[in-house]
Amino acid sequence: MKILVISDSHGNNLYLNRAIEQAGTFDYFLHLGDLEGSEHFIETFVDVPKVMIAGNNDYYIDAEPEAEVDLDGHHIFMAHGHQYHVYTGVEYLREEAQRRGADIVLYGHTHVPYMEQTEDMLILNPGSISLPRQTERIPTYAMIELKEDGTVEAALYEVK
Repeated sequence: MKILVISDSHGNNLYLNRAIEQAGTFDYFLHLGDLEGSEHFIETFVDVPKVMIAGNNDYYIDAEPEAEVDLDGHHIFMAHGHQYHVYTGVEYLREEAQRRGADIVLYGHTHVPYMEQTEDMLILNPGSISLPRQTERIPTYAMIELKEDGTVEAALYEVK
């Protein structure tokens, strides 16, 4: 199963659309918040199961600030990240994911891509699709593949 992971689109759908096209075929779509209107675009143009959570700038969206999803034997915990102080690191987020029994934890908010994979947990921030803050300032997204043997492969991609 292939999962497209996006965060922090902030209503700018140009790079969101490019990422969707660039990603090709995927089976599930996850957005980690700060949609600010992108939810309407996603509902219209993404024709796979999807989960979208609210970020700290999503004042008028009907979405929860966190979600848990079970897919192919994996427990995914999604949070925008601001509620776990991710600007100072991922320790609070990791502890919460462990408490919830998650083996995949996804967050946004910092607009900087991050990936840490150990034997028992993947922690992933796909960066921002519209307002990137890493040195190169290139919009990014992530793809996660849940393999039949139970392993997880993840990669970060720059939007072309």
